[in-house]
Amino acid sequence: MRTQSRKDNLDGVVIDGSLWFCKEDSPFVGMDRIRLLEKIDELGSINKAAKVLGISYRTAWDAVNLINNLAEDPVVEKLSGGKGGGGTHLTESGRDIVRKYILFQEAHQDFLADLKEQLGDLSGLHNFLDRVTMRVSARNVFYGTISKIIHGTVHVEVRIALKEGASIKAIITESAADSLALREGKPVYALVQAGSVVVADAISNFKVSAGNFFDGTVSRLLHGPVNSEVDIELPGGETVSAVITLESAHQMALQPGCRACVFFKASHVILGVR
Repeated sequence: MRTQSRKDNLDGVVIDGSLWFCKEDSPFVGMDRIRLLEKIDELGSINKAAKVLGISYRTAWDAVNLINNLAEDPVVEKLSGGKGGGGTHLTESGRDIVRKYILFQEAHQDFLADLKEQLGDLSGLHNFLDRVTMRVSARNVFYGTISKIIHGTVHVEVRIALKEGASIKAIITESAADSLALREGKPVYALVQAGSVVVADAISNFKVSAGNFFDGTVSRLLHGPVNSEVDIELPGGETVSAVITLESAHQMALQPGCRACVFFKASHVILGVR
């Protein structure tokens, strides 16, 4: 038996879930199939049950076959009579499964209600999971709040406030800013490809034209045949990943724990919103 949880709405996050019985890690009975079994037993027909539930006969037939194949004893008995014809009913084993599932479902809902009462407000947990489960190809993903928007003739400069007073600048087109409905105070994701990040080993009297410049500490270094991956941890706890040549990594004598700085152009920052 296992549960599958889901988020019900974005404004007020609640706990909800569904209950499945599994055999050898393969789920074969859940609430949708229990409803199908109940309707089959009530109407005496897979075809009629499928119509009532708004699914195709083929879907219902396949579900019944799967349940029968995985169950130790037949759950549904089908009588001949052509497609959609003949009689169908649950076996005693099938009715027992339905009865027990309903008991489990009621206990499961009681458990979720008790869990919700103990956890209280879930918005913080939801926001965290919403951020960390996002999948993108960029190695660097930052989350912050738009602190300032400067409109130009064609492009817009967007400044995103991060932790510990750090910030990122992005240059995007006016049309992109309108499409994302950007405004000050709005949460936003900033994405930067690792190949767009430049690493330097010293910051004294170092001036660059790139809009984003950070000082940090090398936290990880991975060498390949041609390139090296470098992770730089910033004072606020964020990590910037860069891909540089192996030769450059050796010339700068980079190693975990040493100081280093990273910079990238504002035009190389991609913005995303929820």
